[in-house]
Amino acid sequence: MAAYDAICFDLDSTLCEPTQDATDLLASTFERAGYEQFCTPAELRAAVPDLPTAETDREFYEHLFAEVATRSGVETEIAPTLAAEYLEVRDPTAVEFRPGAQTALEHARDRGQVGLITNGGRPTQTQKLRTLGIEDAFDVRVFTEPSAGIAPKPSAAPFEHALTELEVTPDAAIHVGDSLHADIAGANAMGLDSAWLDLGREDGPGDHVPTYELASLEGLETIV
Repeated sequence: MAAYDAICFDLDSTLCEPTQDATDLLASTFERAGYEQFCTPAELRAAVPDLPTAETDREFYEHLFAEVATRSGVETEIAPTLAAEYLEVRDPTAVEFRPGAQTALEHARDRGQVGLITNGGRPTQTQKLRTLGIEDAFDVRVFTEPSAGIAPKPSAAPFEHALTELEVTPDAAIHVGDSLHADIAGANAMGLDSAWLDLGREDGPGDHVPTYELASLEGLETIV
């Protein structure tokens, strides 16, 4: 096992997962908006790496639906309506721990400092942390705040901010996350070791190779 002064975690799909069904959520969005559905949850997820930086959740989903509409040959003017309806039916508090997450977080806290680096705004992500009962479980929490100079991962900004607050150098830290594009690419570029949580999606290691691969968070104790 490697010794680290700090262990940082992603939040969505790493420490927690939604209890709302993604397929039903998207279907409800299109039904409420009055449009024929032209994408799947997987297609939405695949479009995320190509989006511009957003200041708010609303702007993020407007970018997201516009991007997928473009890919599907649909007029992008419907994106704001879809974004609004999606945010109406999505419940940020409808989350639960991913299997092994509580134990992994407790293990990390026993080993040293713990950080949260999440691609989400403070208001929404704080609701999730509060639901899980881990709002105060981190030595530093870094949210996406472009107006404060903190762009989303894979930007170096959130990693730099976390390490500065923790007073830890990159070679003494590891970041754990499920996204090769955001978590692993960002950590690698900053010189942090990285642990990729493989959720079985069709986006296995390519250009962004993690230091470690985990089938579940139960495996974290074997590497740190």
